[in-house]
Amino acid sequence: MSKLFYKIGQTAYNKPWAFIGSWLLILAVIVALIVTNGVNTTSETRIDGTESQEILDQLSEEFPMASGGQGSFIFEVPEGEQVDSAENIASLATAINDIYELDYVVNPLDMLEESGGMAQLQEMQSQLGQVLEPKTTYRPLVVNEFPVLGVKISEEGNIALFSFQLTEQVENLSADEVDQLIDLASNVEDDSAISVLQTGALKGSADLPIGGTHEIIGLAIAGVILVITLGSLIAAGLPLMVALIGVGVGVGGTFAFSGLFEINSLTPVLALMIGLAVGIDYALFIVNRQRKLILEEKLSAKEAAARAVGTAGSAVFFAGLTVIIALCGLLVVQISFLSGMALVASMTVFIDVLVALTLLPALLGLIGERIVSTKTRNKNNTKESRPTFATHWINGVIKFKWLVVALVIVVLGTMAIPVTEMNLGMPSGASANKDAPERQSYDVISESFGEGYNGTLLLVAEEKDANPIDPQEYIQLIANIGQLDSILEVQPGGFNEDGTIGIVSITPTGGPSDEATRDLVEFLRMNDSVIENTNLDVGVTGLTAVNIDISENLSEVFPIYIGVIVVLSLVILLIVFRSVIVPIKATLGFLLSIMATFGATTAVFQWGWFGSLFGIDTGGPLLSFIPVMVTGILYGLAMDYQVFLVSSMRESYIHGHKGDKAVVSGYTIASKVVVAAALIMVSVFSGFIFTHDIMIKQIGFALAFGILIDAFLIRMIFVPAVMSMFGDKVWWLPKWLDKLLPDLDIEGEKLIQELNKESELKKNN
Repeated sequence: MSKLFYKIGQTAYNKPWAFIGSWLLILAVIVALIVTNGVNTTSETRIDGTESQEILDQLSEEFPMASGGQGSFIFEVPEGEQVDSAENIASLATAINDIYELDYVVNPLDMLEESGGMAQLQEMQSQLGQVLEPKTTYRPLVVNEFPVLGVKISEEGNIALFSFQLTEQVENLSADEVDQLIDLASNVEDDSAISVLQTGALKGSADLPIGGTHEIIGLAIAGVILVITLGSLIAAGLPLMVALIGVGVGVGGTFAFSGLFEINSLTPVLALMIGLAVGIDYALFIVNRQRKLILEEKLSAKEAAARAVGTAGSAVFFAGLTVIIALCGLLVVQISFLSGMALVASMTVFIDVLVALTLLPALLGLIGERIVSTKTRNKNNTKESRPTFATHWINGVIKFKWLVVALVIVVLGTMAIPVTEMNLGMPSGASANKDAPERQSYDVISESFGEGYNGTLLLVAEEKDANPIDPQEYIQLIANIGQLDSILEVQPGGFNEDGTIGIVSITPTGGPSDEATRDLVEFLRMNDSVIENTNLDVGVTGLTAVNIDISENLSEVFPIYIGVIVVLSLVILLIVFRSVIVPIKATLGFLLSIMATFGATTAVFQWGWFGSLFGIDTGGPLLSFIPVMVTGILYGLAMDYQVFLVSSMRESYIHGHKGDKAVVSGYTIASKVVVAAALIMVSVFSGFIFTHDIMIKQIGFALAFGILIDAFLIRMIFVPAVMSMFGDKVWWLPKWLDKLLPDLDIEGEKLIQELNKESELKKNN
């Protein structure tokens, strides 16, 4: 493997413009495709196989009017005034009618007509009597003696909640359509005293950022670290350039083909995070190795570049492969939007590896001997060989190895304690910052009507024998539901055209993320008292039910996912290090760091600890797919540092250093660049913590914190201490297994021997 990479590096160095031109051409084609086809993303979190998703799919075929999502606006006037006063009512009614006339908004009068008309609804209401009376006080908006459907006015009269049905899920609306809704609602502010608040229900994909100021700051910090590590502006610029081209091709390619495949709006953000981080790190390892070969072994820049790609490039390849395997493990979860994220992120990492192995040596070919300045060469020639900070540090770690291992376990174990109370869900207005419109509207709705109006449920009923629903059974169903203490309101939604499906709108007492709401959904689905005295089957859907199903589904598949990526990665590490103990030790260390990561994430985002430092002022549930996503990403990235650090120790061991000497030698050589790489990755991920979107905040924090503790507590302290405990036995491998495993020569030992032989032959001739 190292021989192949050596030849690639040599060819790219000798013919730089062929490689540079090829990558620029690919980038140009991608840009042209984006300009031609545009960008198409969705924030829909679809999980096939769940009850809520199956019901939505059924409604889209048999009852399209009821299959979409819901939108809502808050209309508010100062306290003491009335939102439906003579001065305000005309503007309010106009705005509502304008919204109802949109093609993607369902007019409730059309729904009633399809369901049998107003007369049938009034008949149901008279039979149900008090059952339909809400347990909260509000009144309808009345215009010309007719109530406007979908509008509730608070008891005080200064707040109006306008809820409307969409023909499709909110996530699938375009940014222009969302803006159109907001503009029509905002028209009331032009000629009335009414102000408008947008609710979280209309927060779609257009709100998710792809990049911004904070990410640029993260890159700037990474640049400073590169300059300090490499000691040269020219050398420091290469990893940044390579990473930007890598994500340009990876993320740009995602956008270029977004018209052919449905892409979740979080997908390019995740690919950007990972692509920038690993792209910079992989290039750093190769450039750093080339400079060391020039300074310490007095090789030419050309030969040093080829050897750097052959040796450090091999480590980059297998580190990237580990990340890709960890990401592709998400495919076993069988959740479409997570699978899309995994594939795009994996492709971006793969491109980063290709760019590091091909474009980077080509750029080094253009720079030539300038990669190390004359001043640096002269300084290195006169520099005395003295123990470095890393040498002193690792000797201290080894001296107190038992205490060090115990302290790391205690510290990370303590950090992991909040995991026991981790609450998973999907973000709602309740978890947004207090100055965010969605949080303000959430609080207004909760105070004026009840928290449950922030996330109503949709119950779908059909006859068990597939016949049209008996209206009396439908009324009985509503009566059964109306007796439950955990609901604020139940309202009939009518039937589809052939009468085989009936819908019921249910407003719970609790908010969308409350445990009481989850219990209510479970009760409606499983308890026979709901369908007592009927021949109906019922199911529950709606955004709240979908989010509940997502959380439960992900919790179930998490152990399977962990098992798959751990087994596959253990196999790779076994082949790379030819050791049984090293892969097991690496994995156990990761389990410590990932539990501590989830503990810290829970403390910050759920409990609100140190929230002001990260731009949050309200605790809430953790994103339901964070455990699966972050575990996969961090496992792959943690194994990056495992490969780079321990491969250096193994290289020292192969070259004759035994026991602690191999650990000290390998650590001293690799620690500086691993520390720099970890700091760069933390800087890049931290930039995403300060975006306005709570989902991206949580992902950015979990990745940044996870890398921080895994790199510095596990890889730089725990791992060498444990290796010292085992001594040379850490490299033990059964003979029968040694014969079965391929020899990949990741350290490049065979390559170096062959090159040395060729050099000797040339000298002798």
